[in-house]
Amino acid sequence: MSNEVGRPCGASAAPHAAGSVQQGAKRQLMLIVGSDVLGKEEPIGKVLMKGFFETMKVHKQLPHTILFLNAGVRLTTTDRETIPILKEIEAMGVEVYSCGTCLKHYELESSLQVGHRGTTNHIVEGLQDFDKVVWI
Repeated sequence: MSNEVGRPCGASAAPHAAGSVQQGAKRQLMLIVGSDVLGKEEPIGKVLMKGFFETMKVHKQLPHTILFLNAGVRLTTTDRETIPILKEIEAMGVEVYSCGTCLKHYELESSLQVGHRGTTNHIVEGLQDFDKVVWI
């Protein structure tokens, strides 16, 4: 699996250590974010989603890869509160992708602020390449 600029995802073979991004032949965790809210209630769901990423960053409990799809792509494009947090998580070594079809659907292709444009290949290959794939 590779990203849009052609570098392999998780090319390093270093073992996962606390506070570092998981790497190696079989990576441990891929996180798929399918909404811009956590739970079902929109106002509190937005607060919870922001808090989820802040907590992940502070505790350095980082997945190898995060893929945003459906309305989740708003978090990498237009959500002014979450974008800075996601940029910090990406700077910590997490690979961040947003579904290209979803970006197009929401007319957000030119608004991507964090990570790279992804494809459904990231999901399909992720199911084989990762020990665990978590959907939120």
